Amino acid sequence: MRHKRAISLALTGASGVQYGLRLLECLLRDGVPVDLMLSQPAQVVIGMETDLSLPGRGADIERFFSDHFQAEPGLLKVYGEKQWTAAFASGSGVNRAMVVCPCTTGTLASIATGQSRSLMERAADVTLKERRKLILVLRETPLSEIHLEHMLRLARMGAVIMPANPGFYHRPERVQDIIDFIVARVLDHLDLAHDLLPVWGADDGE
Repeated sequence: MRHKRAISLALTGASGVQYGLRLLECLLRDGVPVDLMLSQPAQVVIGMETDLSLPGRGADIERFFSDHFQAEPGLLKVYGEKQWTAAFASGSGVNRAMVVCPCTTGTLASIATGQSRSLMERAADVTLKERRKLILVLRETPLSEIHLEHMLRLARMGAVIMPANPGFYHRPERVQDIIDFIVARVLDHLDLAHDLLPVWGADDGE
């Protein structure tokens, strides 16, 4: 059951889908409603980079993730790429924030130029125009001048550009620790409490 305003979460076909799935898990675990958008390439990458085998239909994917992450009934809603009737595709129904994680450079370009060819691009466009928080977890290296120009353009519009560049000062011992570093930074920018990463300086006794 939904008691809070939802977070829009979009997973694109970039490598690093584990970041988006871990973020989804954390949000649902903490009772945060999520409107999830998956591109078809994202579904392919999930099959390549994880042991998960997603069903084909949106309603079945919704049940799959709800069961997999043991989410409250109704907390997660999954939308198709062309589901233009979604409430958050309109300024009057915009969610409190949106995260694209991971974000391809193609999606970055589409958002930067306002193309709105899919629901996730339209949702990002609405998030920007309504001055809500938009976080883009870019997963690409190296970056070309085109990528950098799009990033700068979106940063000037108020978007948070957060490349998936984990730190190592917390001495990660597992791949999961590296994933959690990035997810923790996303949760920080969503103003959501978490226990994924110690607060810097918290052990200084101050």
